[in-house]
Amino acid sequence: MRYPRPHGNCYWVQPGSLMAGEYPGERFEFESRTRLNNLLDAGLTFFLDLTEQRSELTSYEIWLKEEALKRNLEVGYRRMEIIDADIPTDALMQDILAQIRLSLAEGHCVYVHCWGGIGRTGTVVGCYLAEQVGSGEEALRQMNVMWEVMEKKWRCPSTPQTQAQTEMVRRWRR
Repeated sequence: MRYPRPHGNCYWVQPGSLMAGEYPGERFEFESRTRLNNLLDAGLTFFLDLTEQRSELTSYEIWLKEEALKRNLEVGYRRMEIIDADIPTDALMQDILAQIRLSLAEGHCVYVHCWGGIGRTGTVVGCYLAEQVGSGEEALRQMNVMWEVMEKKWRCPSTPQTQAQTEMVRRWRR
């Protein structure tokens, strides 16, 4: 089965159940609603937002819920803030990964994102994969294969973004 990518800066971590990418909101409402509908069309029903609450990012939560309501679709949204270009505490990472596992267990298709979809998102995806495959190194290898589909790979050739983020994935254990 083929799973569509709703925009050029996202990738399937687990096709049909877990996707990672950039911030789904846009500056203008029409653009945000269009992008959110594309994500809903791809089957995504839970949005895990790793961004800090900042004035330059337009919140999309209300529009997401309105678009889902038009489809009689139940969606979830949760913000679990990680400071841009930083790493979370181990306790916060455990909470984030628990939220992903819970959402998947509830039957949601999860979209994990930060602003650019590179650093914080890559760190979370890397730690998630490290738990799945038993090795941070293998998780990083798999992530960077997935990363090849990203339009922005020319600007940022790998994920996560910083050395500290990469090291967190390397050392991560459940």
